[in-house]
Amino acid sequence: MPNNPIAPDSPPATSPRASVKAPTVEEAYAFCEELTSRTARNFYYPIRGLTKERRRAMCAVYAFSRGADDIADEPGVLDRAGSFAAYRRGLAGAFSGAPEGEVFVALADAAKRFHLSKEHLAEIINGAEQDLKVTRYASFADLRGYCYKVASAVGLVCVEIFGYTDAAARGYAETLGIAMQLTNILRDIGEDAQRGRIYLPAEELARFGVREEDLLAGRVLPSFVELMKFQVARARENFANSEGLFALLDRKARFCPLAIRGLYEGILNRIEGRGYDVFSKRVSLSAPAKVLCVMRAWFRAWFY
Repeated sequence: MPNNPIAPDSPPATSPRASVKAPTVEEAYAFCEELTSRTARNFYYPIRGLTKERRRAMCAVYAFSRGADDIADEPGVLDRAGSFAAYRRGLAGAFSGAPEGEVFVALADAAKRFHLSKEHLAEIINGAEQDLKVTRYASFADLRGYCYKVASAVGLVCVEIFGYTDAAARGYAETLGIAMQLTNILRDIGEDAQRGRIYLPAEELARFGVREEDLLAGRVLPSFVELMKFQVARARENFANSEGLFALLDRKARFCPLAIRGLYEGILNRIEGRGYDVFSKRVSLSAPAKVLCVMRAWFRAWFY
């Protein structure tokens, strides 16, 4: 599946493990931060500007989300259904005072500090598991429901860590998550098709005359280009509709989601710049482009 929006740029990582010896909170956070810095560069750079508590909490959320993704996608997982059931037990333990393993020890501490919702975290697991059962989406309404689980739920967790002044921030965070996941889907069309998953709605493929075999073969036909223009416009619309979020966030944390959004919008720009060819080479941003996104976010954070 497309990686969760807070991990847009890296290959699968080793799923979170339980330690032989129960880790301390400091050890647990150190594990999550090392995992984040190693496997989620696009995400880790923006969160380095957060306070220590917020940065560590974001790393815990990343590690948790990554673990759910890996259960769905890692080739070495033999019993995926059983692994998801165990992961849900791990989440329950984090909220009942009996966390096990680095990820859940860190997550339990972050949940207490920032009042994170168990329901939103559970939705992240539900979204990852959905990839085992659903490989096609008939309509955008169906796809949006999936995006909510794997992306908006992440945004709703993260916004609690950032801090906000108005409950409307939650709705904007949900919309931003949709925009980011749509971007992931567009970037990863070829990879996902090879895995047997096509996220673009079937009714929209039919409307533009794009066949599944075209996606599998990586054909950038005129019909595919028109479909992609439509999809990019939808993602941009969701980004625009999330704009109200940033003025409602704690000023000290505002930079982080601004930078992440900038990186994702940069990916959309790259998709357009390559004539919508998302097959021949993975779409990514150069190091200078990433630096520019981060610098712009620092500047913009003070003008809301």
